[in-house]
Amino acid sequence: MKPDQDQGRDRGPGEADQEGAEVRSADAGEVLAKDEVRSCVDRLQRLQAEFENYKKRMLRETAAAAERISDQEVLDFLPLYDNLKRAFRNYNGNKDAQAFVEGVERVFAQFAEILKQKGVSPIQVIGQLFDPARHEALLGVQSDQEPNVVLEEFETGYLRNGRVLRPSKVKVSKGKGQREETT
Repeated sequence: MKPDQDQGRDRGPGEADQEGAEVRSADAGEVLAKDEVRSCVDRLQRLQAEFENYKKRMLRETAAAAERISDQEVLDFLPLYDNLKRAFRNYNGNKDAQAFVEGVERVFAQFAEILKQKGVSPIQVIGQLFDPARHEALLGVQSDQEPNVVLEEFETGYLRNGRVLRPSKVKVSKGKGQREETT
């Protein structure tokens, strides 16, 4: 029956109750759906806030860990500083150059040991083939050596656990030069 035909007709008590129950059921369904949506939105907002707090906490913890690592590095080198200061103070007191040199040599030995403990080692270069991943060529010269052989090291390069920290600055052979023949 169409709505405009329904207006003139009397409804029976059972029909009105059924229609009212359907309306109440639809209203209750809407209320439940709205409550469920509200609950999901609240949960998502809490999760988003928790994640933002997590990111901030991780940034703080990462910064604190980096600072502790830096502090440990400084602590590892403080004995070197103390020993150099002691060597200079003793030299100024008695002007014993030999004792001063021996003190500085001990400091270098300590320094080498700390670098070794940290996995740092010098790159071996003299007589090796030039490797652009490990060497930085500052100069190329004619020589009796084969081309691309490292002839001289200007600045030592270092590896840490097989990874290049700083490349070696080197002089590289260009090979034997072409000599002009005169007749």
